[in-house]
Amino acid sequence: MSARHYRKVAALALVTTVGLSVAACSSKSSSDSANGKTTIIVDCAPLKTDNDGKRLAQWNADIAAFEKIHPDVVVRGISVGAQCDTPADFTARLQGGTEADVFYGYMTDLNQVLDAGQATDITKYVNSTTVPTWGDITDGAKAAFTEDGKIYAVPFYSYTMGLVINKTLFTKAGLDPNKPPATWAEVATDAKAIAALGGGVAGYQEYSSGNTGGWHFTAELNSRGGSVVSADGKTANVNTPEGQAVLQTLLDMRFKDNSVGSKQLLGWADLLTNAAAGRVGMYIGAPDSIQSIVDQFHGNYADWALAPMPGADGPAKATLGGGNGYFFKKGDTPAQIKAGLEWLSFEELTPGQGQFNYTAQKGMGQPVGLPLSDLWTPGSASQKKAADLEKANTNLNLADYTNYVNNPVPVKLEPPNAQAVYAVLDGAMSAVLTKPNANINQLLTDATKKINSVLSQGS
Repeated sequence: MSARHYRKVAALALVTTVGLSVAACSSKSSSDSANGKTTIIVDCAPLKTDNDGKRLAQWNADIAAFEKIHPDVVVRGISVGAQCDTPADFTARLQGGTEADVFYGYMTDLNQVLDAGQATDITKYVNSTTVPTWGDITDGAKAAFTEDGKIYAVPFYSYTMGLVINKTLFTKAGLDPNKPPATWAEVATDAKAIAALGGGVAGYQEYSSGNTGGWHFTAELNSRGGSVVSADGKTANVNTPEGQAVLQTLLDMRFKDNSVGSKQLLGWADLLTNAAAGRVGMYIGAPDSIQSIVDQFHGNYADWALAPMPGADGPAKATLGGGNGYFFKKGDTPAQIKAGLEWLSFEELTPGQGQFNYTAQKGMGQPVGLPLSDLWTPGSASQKKAADLEKANTNLNLADYTNYVNNPVPVKLEPPNAQAVYAVLDGAMSAVLTKPNANINQLLTDATKKINSVLSQGS
């Protein structure tokens, strides 16, 4: 994923790119200004620490280039921390009405944003003129931000999860990194071998806090053929043989094999900090997590490879997919909406520009070649152009990602009210990773009741 597309729990300090405080997001002074220019505040700018400031430099250069083409628009970028959409902070901004004019959100956030009354219906503004590549974006990505036929956000990133492996630790443990585990039983076996290296190395590591545990439970359940909610999205579906198998595998790896480390209740930054330090053999994640290991925690690309999600007894039945987009704040003027779409089209949705400017990224020493986004419909003009540009400018070892790329797994999108559901499932994940006598049936029975309550209440 590109510079700002993080699913993280990390620094909460607000960092601005142009000396703008986040408080200004709620100020009407950020709308159409007296000098005849339209000002838009856009959040999720890169942090100053991302890749030694190179991503922020590129973002600011992109703003300058955009404003030269659109002299009637002023773009002010702000960062709201390393995780652009930390659930608690995102909720607070919605409740306080302090979002940016054009604000970042997950594909799972639509209901919450609508319930808060904080999004503008942009349907009449979105077309092939305002967003020339709109027809090339996958239907699934668009649907995630559409309700009752109305468009509330523009998607710009779509991911699928896989198994991330540390090639160095695999080799040290006598395992072949070119033959990664394809089943959860094989994951457990290889994790035990890697953990035997000692030195605080975990063969496999797992999340269990900040909604990330529930996120991973969902992904692992999907891989076994299960689903967190029923087909109609109205009831929980976690206390099943597949759901029990997810927790039993982790319980056994923690207390029988001692292969997942003794320190638990890990959030996003905890696991990736350990990974960057060379203490994690495997974890499940999207390709962008490797970028985060390098950019924010000073790891090395050469250590990491990607494989498809493991399955119960063969290839995974499904892999969790999700992504991000930009909403338009309630109260944005038509001029701001028009300007925001122009900016998003320039920065996020045009191969060769912005997040797809692989030539500039390579020239600045940024990595090119991670299989980051599934935004484009396969075979579309945008997909072909982006792929050709990426291949021509890659500076990574593409062989490290071949297994993942060449063995696609069916995608299952995140459940309704996902963040609230994930928060419930954090409890089950943390229990099996901290309590040797955890009662899996009871944990999932309790989770079922809580998830049903969440689903009955909406978001």
